[in-house]
Amino acid sequence: MDQRWLDAVFLHWRIPEAVAARFMPPGVAPDVFDGSAWVGLIGFRMQGAGVGRGPGIPYFGSFNEINVRLYSREPDGTRGVVFRSLDASRLAVVLAARAAGIPYVWSRASYVGADGFAGSASAGYSVRRFRGGTRSDFSVVPEPDVAATDALSIHLTARFGLHSRFRGRTIYVPNAHSAWPLYRAQLIGLEDQLVRAAGIEVAGQPESVLFSPGVHTQFGRPRVLNSTM
Repeated sequence: MDQRWLDAVFLHWRIPEAVAARFMPPGVAPDVFDGSAWVGLIGFRMQGAGVGRGPGIPYFGSFNEINVRLYSREPDGTRGVVFRSLDASRLAVVLAARAAGIPYVWSRASYVGADGFAGSASAGYSVRRFRGGTRSDFSVVPEPDVAATDALSIHLTARFGLHSRFRGRTIYVPNAHSAWPLYRAQLIGLEDQLVRAAGIEVAGQPESVLFSPGVHTQFGRPRVLNSTM
């Protein structure tokens, strides 16, 4: 699948490695940085998703997505993400993804802000789940003059695939894109229930707050981890 991810907001908290390990599929372990596992609350605008390198699918190929994710590592060093939830407003997309083992949730998911960098304008996301009432609101003011090139920022965003379970096996789905153009951001609002709903408790403000205007990306063919066969 070929697609663009735009106006991405990344919020991250430290969590104990043992907490993250509970949610890892067989064959992978938490990818630890600075002695901790990390949980992310990430929002972005999906644009022009389509099959292969063809044009994006009208309507269904563009929507807002907010996900809660952890970070995984195979014994050979291959890094990925493990999604705990992905909220999106396209019911057909949600149903198709859930059939493939990806934990999408049907929600009213909105982007609140300007495209890319627009002066001191804020960028944020609002989620209202149709069932259960779980909600989230978070927003930042990007700092376009402050690039985020430190090791932690790269660790949390340079993820070129995902680990998941499908039909009783752990799979890895590769993802190709250029390095995120990353910038520091100031958190100006956060009222979140998604991380807790994903079974993870965090306290206080996120340690890492980042913004990216976006990347063009493409998913490849999944592979099954040998350790689960």
